[in-house]
Formats: sequence, structure tokens, C-alpha cells
Amino acid sequence: MSRRFTPKVVTANALLEGDAVWLRADGSWSRDMHEAQLFEEEELATEALTHALAQPDLVVGAYLADAEAGPTGPVPTHFREAFRTRGPSNYNHGKQAEA
Repeated sequence: MSRRFTPKVVTANALLEGDAVWLRADGSWSRDMHEAQLFEEEELATEALTHALAQPDLVVGAYLADAEAGPTGPVPTHFREAFRTRGPSNYNHGKQAEA
């Protein structure tokens, strides 16, 4: 028996900077998960992932991550994705310093 599809976002790492990025509805990448497109249909999520994987000059390691709708956009449902929204943990600048 197959599992029920849960909402997803497409995420990857920016090729040059290494930052976590999320795919927007217009096909561009954002460093803010709240701007990501939330996919509630498996077929559309798979198509978006295929689009992301076809951009090796921009991103690496693209995958589908579980998420849910939040008041300002998608929010992570797993601690790994929550951690990625805060940026690198070994530096106190950027997203870490803003928190």
C-alpha cells in the first residue's frame, strides 16, 4: 500500500554560495523558505523537482522536503529542514546573527 502524499517544497543548495535555497512558483530560487511554492499534488512536485535537477549550473542536491502551510508561507515539518532555514551553524553572521 502506498503512502499518502504530504505537501512538499523543492529545496537545494546554491552552487556558488552553498546556501539553502527553495524553489519559488515562478521557477526562481529564494533563500527564504516562506517564499517557496508548496506542492500539494505529487505529480506537480515531481515536475518541479525535475526542473530543479535540470539546473546544475545554479543548484546542487535538489530534493523534495516535507512542509506545511504557515501564516506567511511554507514552514518545515522536520527538524533538518528547520535547521537549514537558519543557515550555517558554524558562523555567527547572516541568518544566524539575524535570529
